[in-house]
Amino acid sequence: MRAIQAIHLAACGALLAVAVQANAAEPEEARDKAKVCAACHGADGNSTAPDFPRLAGQHYDYLLRALGEYKSGSRKSPVMMPMVEKLTKRDMEELAAYFSEQKGLVTKY
Repeated sequence: MRAIQAIHLAACGALLAVAVQANAAEPEEARDKAKVCAACHGADGNSTAPDFPRLAGQHYDYLLRALGEYKSGSRKSPVMMPMVEKLTKRDMEELAAYFSEQKGLVTKY
């Protein structure tokens, strides 16, 4: 019985190690995907152009919903619709996570 428990524990540990490695790679993959966004929204999502919204620090759910709406066509933008056309759900999740984790610009009053 102890041998089975030890094997089970070792297998769980191995799976956890693989999952941690996979999650560690996600920010880099998302950063690579976000390079396309940088032209308009800035390298870290802090656009300085008034025509392009800042993505950095926005809520994950908001960003994911906006990307999904551009992709479905329920949110119209002649610029954004072609940009999200080929994104997978996973791509959109990674981009939303990446930009939501970036520091937004702080304004001083």
